[in-house]
Amino acid sequence: MKNQVYKCKQDRLPGSSYKELIKLARREYHTIQSRSPRRIPYVRSAYFTKDKIFINNFWDHLSQKNAKDRVRRLRLYSCAIELIRNSKYTPLTLQNPNNIDETLHRFDGVTSSGDKFSVQIKENKKTNRKEFISCFPRK
Repeated sequence: MKNQVYKCKQDRLPGSSYKELIKLARREYHTIQSRSPRRIPYVRSAYFTKDKIFINNFWDHLSQKNAKDRVRRLRLYSCAIELIRNSKYTPLTLQNPNNIDETLHRFDGVTSSGDKFSVQIKENKKTNRKEFISCFPRK
């Protein structure tokens, strides 16, 4: 069965350098953070019946990538947040091969300009906590 693809209203973040993109992405992150009680930033997901998806782990994951990959992923940040908030399509769900207590959900999306991307959310089975881990372009 083929995954359904969420069509975003937003386009990728403008800019070509890491310095330009980090400002825009961090601005959006801090806006979300200021709206979240207790300052742990999260967005509510339509697919998970308005459960909280914590977004702070994305930055830890991003810091492990090389400079070129960071730019590719940061450009999709605003589209990824929109997809998490609004998509009701069923994701591809896999068991985390590194940790049996975690499930990985991969949502597919398309920007308004037609660029395909995926968003990965990690769910802890014991605590039911969901975290936005990664977004990346697809071919």
